[in-house]
Amino acid sequence: MGTIRKYGRMPFTIAVIHGGPGAPGEMAPVARELSSLWGVLEPLQTATSLAGQLQELQEDLRKHGKLPITLIGHSWGAWLSYIFAAYHPLLVKKLLLIGSGPFEEKYASRIMETRLSRLSEKERLRVHDLREALRDPNTKDKNAILAQFGKLMFETDSFSPLYFREEIEYRYDVFQSVWKEAKELRRSGKLLELGKQIQCPVVAIHGDYDPHPYEGVEKPLSQVIKDFQFILLKKCGHYPWVEREAKDTFYEILKEELL
Repeated sequence: MGTIRKYGRMPFTIAVIHGGPGAPGEMAPVARELSSLWGVLEPLQTATSLAGQLQELQEDLRKHGKLPITLIGHSWGAWLSYIFAAYHPLLVKKLLLIGSGPFEEKYASRIMETRLSRLSEKERLRVHDLREALRDPNTKDKNAILAQFGKLMFETDSFSPLYFREEIEYRYDVFQSVWKEAKELRRSGKLLELGKQIQCPVVAIHGDYDPHPYEGVEKPLSQVIKDFQFILLKKCGHYPWVEREAKDTFYEILKEELL
């Protein structure tokens, strides 16, 4: 079982699900903001397989949450929440997907292209070197390398950030193994197909500056989920809660959807 943080008071009716995979802790600011009104859980996934992460999440929510529960997933956490809601439809009351990755393969190549286009030549070389180091089996301390890569990507993914995102402890082993499974799930079409099993309302919130193309979320999900709503935030990147121009609007929308 993964570790879990709790915010506010019981009952815990909301859970925020972090991205990565292997980037636990990034959703803490959202949990803190919502905790003045609701009890919020922040599960920190540690399993190195998709099945393991789903099992961790189920155990944490059953033990600590008030079911059915509302899941707020960010980036990879949006996918994990989506998959969880498909497999456990009776446990999820509502699904909020923030900055989700695209659900079809054809949109995926644009992500890194967009990121690299926003960097200087020196920064692009740095990204190349970091990616090569992560691929090299002889590289030591890949968690630190992944952290450096994550910092560069935060800069490309943000429109006008108020601060650098919450300090997190990167787990390369989790990222490598779980993301490999997740990519195959999308490539095969099974990821999108799972949406047909989701019974709760689904709201996707996405920044217009997010390198993850919003069309890859809005178009596919509108075809497979019965109760689906898409909200595009202007002047907003991948992390709405740090954005100078979009933060207040983001929280207003989030709280309205939770009422």
